[in-house]
Amino acid sequence: MPDPNRVELTGTAAELLHELIERHGPVMFHQSGGCCDGSAPMCYPRGEFRVGAQDVLLGRVDVDTPFWMSADQYEYWKHTHLTVDVVPGRGSGFSLEAPEGVRFLIRSRLLTDAEFLRLEAAPPPPTGAEITD
Repeated sequence: MPDPNRVELTGTAAELLHELIERHGPVMFHQSGGCCDGSAPMCYPRGEFRVGAQDVLLGRVDVDTPFWMSADQYEYWKHTHLTVDVVPGRGSGFSLEAPEGVRFLIRSRLLTDAEFLRLEAAPPPPTGAEITD
């Protein structure tokens, strides 16, 4: 049985991600722990957002797009599976989807006991100190 993943995209989010990659080249997501738009996943051109040494790489979504989360936020969310979706409305002006009139949004569910145990038995997710892409 394959290891469960911690993050994935809806079909709508994957379509938007493909459009953004066509326009901007490789991208990345970062989920901080801030308030307001800081609590939404932000999409940046890869290399234009500096990942902190403590940030956690939750996984890679769709076309090898890294999804990072701040270490403090990860401690709150490590028991959950995250799904990136898209909803109408304007999010942060810094995230690449903002001009499209939509915003990325996180939907979450608790990991099952079996998923959590398998993830806990695996090595911890890498951090920004270990990966530099």
